[in-house]
Amino acid sequence: MSYVPRLKAEYKERVISALTEEFSYKNVMQVPKLEKIVVSKGVGAAIADKKLIDYALEELTKITGQKAVSTMSKKDIAAFKLRKGMPIGVKVTLRGDKMYEFLDRLVTASLPRVRDFNGIKANGFDGRGNYNLGITEQIIYPEINIDQVKKINGMDITFVTSANTDKEAKSLLGELGLPFKKN
Repeated sequence: MSYVPRLKAEYKERVISALTEEFSYKNVMQVPKLEKIVVSKGVGAAIADKKLIDYALEELTKITGQKAVSTMSKKDIAAFKLRKGMPIGVKVTLRGDKMYEFLDRLVTASLPRVRDFNGIKANGFDGRGNYNLGITEQIIYPEINIDQVKKINGMDITFVTSANTDKEAKSLLGELGLPFKKN
């Protein structure tokens, strides 16, 4: 018997039937699913201090459990002393079991550690069924040791779903455990 993440098993057992009932899908293949999660972090101060990219890579690798890659600038911007090809951010794309594990840790351990947390805003949808969530501090993750943090900065988390509408995507993410604010 191989290991199956908790949220993946819950998706197959409960979420598919709940969404089929809510949106009256005729086929199980019509039910939206989570395709990938992209966690990205911009490190604009890395222009002056190259070590900040290494710290960001290390932190994002600890948080997600998968090796992060640095993103390079696409063009020169003289006002910011930025040259083409300089590292200015880091990102990780999670799929499969690691994606479900990250989502489980985010919902159960990290988001409750946010100060004065009462849910995430439901206006981060892009019109195509994808959701963007901004996190202001990386220290909400239990994997990060606060004493070793050089600079507190945030990150963006993008949930890419196969849903056609924002309503379907919100139902899917809500069933998977994302705590949306009640309007």
